[in-house]
Amino acid sequence: MTIKSIDKGGFVVNRLVDPFINEAVFMLEEGVGTAEDIDNGCKFGLNHPMGPLALGDMIGWDVMLAVMEVLYAEYGDTKYRPAPLMRRMVRAGHLGMKTGKGVYDYTKK
Repeated sequence: MTIKSIDKGGFVVNRLVDPFINEAVFMLEEGVGTAEDIDNGCKFGLNHPMGPLALGDMIGWDVMLAVMEVLYAEYGDTKYRPAPLMRRMVRAGHLGMKTGKGVYDYTKK
C-alpha cells in the first residue's frame, strides 16, 4: 500500500507518531505513569501493537530527537518541542535498543 503526501516536514506518519511518542516522554518525566503503564495504556486502550516508549526505544532516541528538532524548526509550534528527558537520554547515550538502554534496560533480558 502507498500513501501520498505533499512535501511538508514529517509528511504523514512522522508528523503524527513522533509528537505522540514525545508526549509519552513528557508524561513519563512528569510522573503521570510508569513507562509500563504508559505503554500498556496505549497497547490496551488504543489497540497499538506496542507502546510509544517501547517504539521510541526501537527507533532510537537520537533519531527521535533529530526528527522532533526538524519538526520544531519547520513549524515553530511548541507541540513539536522535544521533551527535556529525551534530550537527557541522548546526552547520556541511552538511545534505546541499539545501546542496550533507553526508557527500558535491555541489558537485563
